[in-house]
Amino acid sequence: MRWQHTITISAPVRRVWELTLDVEGWPGYTPTMQRVERLDSGPIAVGSSARIKQPGQAAAIWTVTRLEPEREFTWQTKRMGITMTGSHLLAPTADGCRNTLVLEITGFGARLLGLVAGRALADALAKENHGFKKAAESLEV
Repeated sequence: MRWQHTITISAPVRRVWELTLDVEGWPGYTPTMQRVERLDSGPIAVGSSARIKQPGQAAAIWTVTRLEPEREFTWQTKRMGITMTGSHLLAPTADGCRNTLVLEITGFGARLLGLVAGRALADALAKENHGFKKAAESLEV
């Protein structure tokens, strides 16, 4: 099952990308994250991972699976037979940046989880994207 949310941000792609890579800063501007702890050091790259605590969920380890600078950041976590893949897709626009957040769940039980929690997952994507927008648009140039 798949959900996505797209928003236009009045900030350059570079600024939105910097926020995207600052995963430990996410709890400061999105209510969908309580705590994010990098499990490695240095620049984020494919294979980098972080422990994420989200409201109402146990902490999970997310590992970067795809990284294309200023275009795509994708990572995954697996638990109880389900793979969750989260992507941040950025594209320049005339007014700034189009930011698309995607959540895809696959595996045994994915359909049931989608039926039970689909609305909450879609709402979380929207909240997260609005947090990125507010943070990017409030930063000094």
